[in-house]
Amino acid sequence: MKLSSRITHITGGGSDGWSVHYRALALKASGAPVTLLSMGEHDTRTDPSILAAMDAAARGGNTGYSPVPGFPSLRKAVAARIERQTGVPTGPDNVIIVPGGQAALFAAHHAVCDPGDTAVFIDPYYATYPGTIRAVGAVPRAVMAHADNGFQPLRADLDAAAKGAKSLLVNSPNNPTGAVYSEQTMHDIADVCRDNDLWLISDEVYDTQVWDGTHISPRALPGMAERTLIVNSMSKSHAMTGSRVGWVCGPAEVIHAIHNLATHNTYGVAGFVQDAALFALGQGAAAEDAVAAPFRRRRQIVMDALAGQNAVRAAPISGAMYAMLDVRATGMSGEDFANALLDAELIGVMPGESFGAGGAGHIRVAMTVADDLLADALRRIASFAGTLVR
Repeated sequence: MKLSSRITHITGGGSDGWSVHYRALALKASGAPVTLLSMGEHDTRTDPSILAAMDAAARGGNTGYSPVPGFPSLRKAVAARIERQTGVPTGPDNVIIVPGGQAALFAAHHAVCDPGDTAVFIDPYYATYPGTIRAVGAVPRAVMAHADNGFQPLRADLDAAAKGAKSLLVNSPNNPTGAVYSEQTMHDIADVCRDNDLWLISDEVYDTQVWDGTHISPRALPGMAERTLIVNSMSKSHAMTGSRVGWVCGPAEVIHAIHNLATHNTYGVAGFVQDAALFALGQGAAAEDAVAAPFRRRRQIVMDALAGQNAVRAAPISGAMYAMLDVRATGMSGEDFANALLDAELIGVMPGESFGAGGAGHIRVAMTVADDLLADALRRIASFAGTLVR
């Protein structure tokens, strides 16, 4: 029996560089003292008060089916948060709750792309982007964002990729590069979408992690609210990665269509988890700042650890929990360097090539270990790279 082409072609084939991460995990499991800097997972867990709210909701009986689009109270709270951040009037009808940011990406592309449509995304990219596009039957088309431009996509490149396309997916603050798109970049993106009648899907899961610059949600730009779908979740803002609470925000008619999709797909998010999310959002911006604080601090640790040497250079760490490090001075690819680093120093990082051609010659470091471990690992990375520079 033959499987569908859609599911067998999701990954696109070829090496994706994740073998380095899996090898690091296996070494750690065997007892080796591996420092893992390869996963975007908080080193602190979900706040106990959120877990207490989840437990109380479950024990209180909220364990049955929940409304497919999410509880009205949670949709209202998410809408209020978005309106505060963007200034764009937003109500519960503009929001649907889904099982995490990945489900939101999948739903958003399903909503705007037909099979065979071209869907544009920025390279370097979060690892699931092209597979998500293929999974809905669309054709992925990458726009390169270059390291020498701070990984900001250029207007000319966006214009060229937009011809004949249906949608554009952007992510700022960005995983893997740490870039926060400038006001000019965001206006260029909006102009390209309006000029080419594109849907814009804006992945804003790192909107609470901005170290330099300002997070600009494109939904707030002129003429963009009616063509923009915001994807977000509780994962990064509240360290609730395993809880799987995300949302799509957009025009009410699009949200209604995604409701129909969810009815035939996920059928909602567990009620007790939604109650915990509502409690978490009720703690306000101070709680979000507390979750983000370690990464703001560690950004400086990375820069200090790499000062005074030229073998490894950090791209601007303007947001998110990652540092994109340029190791091209060693003459090695990111994948070769990552494998050699793991062998020599027992430090696990992600090759830049795991995130597309734009990451070639780089490695991504997740700032998700204790401060002293991070500083030590960065110094060892720089020292190891220095031995390879000719």
